[in-house]
Amino acid sequence: MGRTYIVEETVGQYLSNINLQGKSFVSGFLIGQCSSQKDYVILATRTPPKEEKNENLEHSKAELYTLDEEWATEHASQVSRMLPGGLVVLGIFIITTLELADDFQNALRRLIFSVEKSMNRKRLWNVTEEEVSERVILHICSSTKKLSCRTYDVHDPKSSARPADWKYQSRVSTSWLSLECTVHINIHIPLSATSVSYTLEKNTKSGLTRWAKQIDNGVYLINGQVKGEDSDLLEGQKKSRGNFQATAHSFDVRVLTQLLLNSDHRSTATVQICSGSVNLRGDVKCRAYIHSNRPKVKDAVQAVKRDILNTVADRCEILFEDLVLNEIPEKKNYELPQRVFVPLPGSAIMLCDYKFGDESAEEIRDHFSEMLDHEIQIEDLEIAEEINTACVTSAIKSETSLTNTCDGPTEQPERTTIGWKIQQNIGAIAAFAVAVLAAGISFHYFSD
Repeated sequence: MGRTYIVEETVGQYLSNINLQGKSFVSGFLIGQCSSQKDYVILATRTPPKEEKNENLEHSKAELYTLDEEWATEHASQVSRMLPGGLVVLGIFIITTLELADDFQNALRRLIFSVEKSMNRKRLWNVTEEEVSERVILHICSSTKKLSCRTYDVHDPKSSARPADWKYQSRVSTSWLSLECTVHINIHIPLSATSVSYTLEKNTKSGLTRWAKQIDNGVYLINGQVKGEDSDLLEGQKKSRGNFQATAHSFDVRVLTQLLLNSDHRSTATVQICSGSVNLRGDVKCRAYIHSNRPKVKDAVQAVKRDILNTVADRCEILFEDLVLNEIPEKKNYELPQRVFVPLPGSAIMLCDYKFGDESAEEIRDHFSEMLDHEIQIEDLEIAEEINTACVTSAIKSETSLTNTCDGPTEQPERTTIGWKIQQNIGAIAAFAVAVLAAGISFHYFSD
């Protein structure tokens, strides 16, 4: 039996309102959440049209019948950055004037595998064996209104299409549970002097991969408690008129990362010749959402973990893109973009985006409109992190000068954005030693 997709009614209205405007098809992506029993679709967004160059009419006409895989994959990548923990690109929708020809169906199949490959390439986390690996292709014929829903296993290159059920339902995500946390990061990434072919971006990705293991192995306190991963997230919550109280819809999560290892681990040290280093510092605001149909603790923790890893990796990627596109001159201090949240109408979920300090609220609104094809109000934008300019920009000569010029106690820095600093030691050979000490984490609980 195929998978079942529970779809928000507003998604159906959005799809039915799409006007082909003389085009042979319009395509886009379906956004939601996977679960072991069923998948939930809460949002659909059409892929924006590619800017046409001055080309002959015959070529433009041929493009109407060709799915631009590269353009669509890039759109999916941009959309994925705007999703909090727990939400993913579930698949593709396509609306056509006629039935799909075999060659077009093959193109859609290639696209759905291309999107998964692109997502997997930038992830700092690994997909587990228990996770749902099926992705959906929804086809709607605009003339007959016929709907076809099929899935492919994106982890199996030889997989064939399987039929799936597509069911509309109102208020799908209004009672979803939110999990929020703030994580302080201080990541030191050495830039190897021997790996000359490695770009700054590759070195940073390598360093983030090592840090990701700390986040993955961390201990997660939900409302101050450690819960068994197979236990019900809502266990112990009081019910009111058949529903959980509103206070149960939001959870505070704290992350304890392991600084020390157990005594049975051997201590090791690595000496590496470096030409410089990258330091990522600051507090990141993370949010994740999970359905309220008997959610498990392990699913909630996984959603939080992935939001932490995704938001840090995405900010670095956005910065590198900005450096290249805008030809920003080389300097020692860079500022990573802030995270901005905006509510999804008719839902308990907030989507996100990133902005640099010089970007206006109007630019963020326009980017939401372009990427997600939904209008938002500027007053709904929530900037989750504030910039402390003294900490970010004051360091010129050394890391010590940065710390000493920060306002307030150095033990509790006020900055709530990530500062990005590159220390370039030209002509010097620096040795980087990592000492992994042996010990464990102890937790003390105080209660009445």
